[in-house]
Amino acid sequence: MTAQPNIAEQIEAINLFELEMKARELLPQTAYDHHASGANDEITLRENHMAYERITLLPRMLVDVSERHMGTTALGQPVSMPILIAPTAFQGLAHPKGELATVKAAGAAKTLMTLSTLSTFSIEEVMSAATGPVWFQLYMFRDRAISASFVKRAELAGCKAIVFTVDAPLLGRRERDVRNQFKMPDALAVKNLLPRELQYFPEASGSRHAPAIASLFDAALTWKDIEWLTGITTLQVLVKGILRADDALLAVKHGASGVIVSNHGARQLDTTPATISVLPEIVDAVGSKVEVYVDGGIRRGTDVLKAIACGARAVFIGRPVLWGLASGAEAGVRYVLEMLRQELDLAMALSGSPRLSSITRDLIRRS
Repeated sequence: MTAQPNIAEQIEAINLFELEMKARELLPQTAYDHHASGANDEITLRENHMAYERITLLPRMLVDVSERHMGTTALGQPVSMPILIAPTAFQGLAHPKGELATVKAAGAAKTLMTLSTLSTFSIEEVMSAATGPVWFQLYMFRDRAISASFVKRAELAGCKAIVFTVDAPLLGRRERDVRNQFKMPDALAVKNLLPRELQYFPEASGSRHAPAIASLFDAALTWKDIEWLTGITTLQVLVKGILRADDALLAVKHGASGVIVSNHGARQLDTTPATISVLPEIVDAVGSKVEVYVDGGIRRGTDVLKAIACGARAVFIGRPVLWGLASGAEAGVRYVLEMLRQELDLAMALSGSPRLSSITRDLIRRS
């Protein structure tokens, strides 16, 4: 797929930073702040991308890069590039078509989408629109029957894996949401929780919104819950929210098929490290056993190249997808994916890396 000039002209953004500014103009302040915000002072939010800026590239010269190949697999699922879509909640806030537009864009780009538990369209609705692989992101509820029902629904609908988020026993404090007294618009629902949604979100308004959601999650999670989860499904399970090598080893020990190095988009515990800064040690610990992925702060094709050089199988992008949604629905998300694809292709050529396998750690240097 090539970038669509009419969309480029409509969006008036030539990179993801400009696209965010465009989306900020289009969205209500409360919606933009909800998607853009991080926890507390947003130190980790800023650091997630700044850490990439401190990594320099050491390109190889006189390498034949007349042809570049970036196709790969994610848990055996073929994808056209190592750029996947992360789970983000409440996509209907960015555009009425929400997750339906995102999954169509992912399929058109021949890449993979991860669907959030807290989506504004149901698993079944999204999967009916999917033309490519979809993973399902799962929170563990205090009522295990709810989590088990989500897993079964994901299996029956055709999802290819479960992404188990482990860094949210409670929700982090996002002060922009508190200040704005954020609440879901009346026109939107967390459809995966229907028909229970009214029971679970009674008067979930203002600063009480986050506690209303968090009250459903299980703060007593342990590593044994990964064993429970792998025991109730035939799908592979990835553990999302890993920032330590020893935790990555425990995830593998308890049955994970992969780990996602993530700090939840800097929305949980502020002052945690940027994900790219801890990625190499986690890859060194478990990369020979399971596939390792990373999210957080990726805004350029060179960021993708650096993550691959550090050992990531692929990267996940979250907020840029929301900015694409806000700016142009499905076409906007396709534009985001194509923009990153083209930037990665150029970075591969200029670094002397015609294949993903040639993107090795000696290509980078940390300040």
